[in-house]
Amino acid sequence: MNHLKAIAAKLPEYGIDAMLLNSEPGEFYAVGFHGEGNVVVTPEACYYFTDSRYIEAANDLITGAEITMTDRNRNYRAMVQEVIDKHGIQKLGFEEEYMSVSAFHVWEEGLTAALVPAQKLVNDLRAAKDEEEIALMLKAQEITDKAFDEICKFIQPGMTEQEIAAKLQYDMLRFGAMRMSFDPIVASGPNGSKPHAIPGERKVQKGDFITMDFGCVYGGYCSDMTRTVALGEPTEEMKKVYQIVLEAQLAGIAVTKAGVPGKSIDAAARKVIEDAGYGEYFGHGYGHSVGIEIHESPNANTRDETLLPVGTVMSAEPGIYLPGKFGVRIEDVTVLTADGCIDITKSPKELIIL
Repeated sequence: MNHLKAIAAKLPEYGIDAMLLNSEPGEFYAVGFHGEGNVVVTPEACYYFTDSRYIEAANDLITGAEITMTDRNRNYRAMVQEVIDKHGIQKLGFEEEYMSVSAFHVWEEGLTAALVPAQKLVNDLRAAKDEEEIALMLKAQEITDKAFDEICKFIQPGMTEQEIAAKLQYDMLRFGAMRMSFDPIVASGPNGSKPHAIPGERKVQKGDFITMDFGCVYGGYCSDMTRTVALGEPTEEMKKVYQIVLEAQLAGIAVTKAGVPGKSIDAAARKVIEDAGYGEYFGHGYGHSVGIEIHESPNANTRDETLLPVGTVMSAEPGIYLPGKFGVRIEDVTVLTADGCIDITKSPKELIIL
């Protein structure tokens, strides 16, 4: 899998002669491989440069690009300059969101072409996933759903949050994940009011809500999901808050489709929570794009006015967090179509009591 032709086709639109990609996600998006290398895309040809650690794998896995290995006499800048000379490149796009200031100065001093910020070119392409990308994300989500099914059978009073997090990671790897999308969040009882709580030594106990936010990477693409379960019978307040969050998520999903801005989706879910009197306890956005990275753009929050393209993969994760008491978050991942969305998270969302 690669997106070299798609990148090349966009060069004129952004007023550049070629594109340099050397971030991990940019490199992977361009050639479907990560080997700490550099990709240069021109209208006529594409180039991939890497070192001896990755050259064999690059030759096995990359198509559509001329592959060359660096050596002591030719570093990456020298090789990119050769492409600049060969194609008469005057404006070379680069990924300004990933390149440090110091790295920019090193590249700038080593090249004759002007470096032009062109992150938007790649971001706009990455926002709309193609069928191959979606297929990989479906598999990643399938693994994540299986891990949730296993964890529901595993949790017992007296286990620590860390034990639960370890089991989630083990099962996702056991079911075929390459790695985790991010460090899992497991927050029990009063820790649940912290949306990004770090799993600790707290032991789960009867009467707790347990919020688990986790995902894995399969084929280079991420999954993401959150479920809040009750360990033993929850209070009436816990049941009420859970139902409000579920209704908010369903309201957001109902208006999710291509062609609408993310802020409209956020507003639909947020209204449910605000109308129920819990607006001050929902502080983060409704959702974010998912793909090669766990957080991509565009987003569904109170500010993002970007019109979402067909193929956007967007999380749906409203929550309510009551300090010192508990928290509830329910998260699915949706794929946007012209007339709606497809929810690819298959785990049940009704309150599970373990």
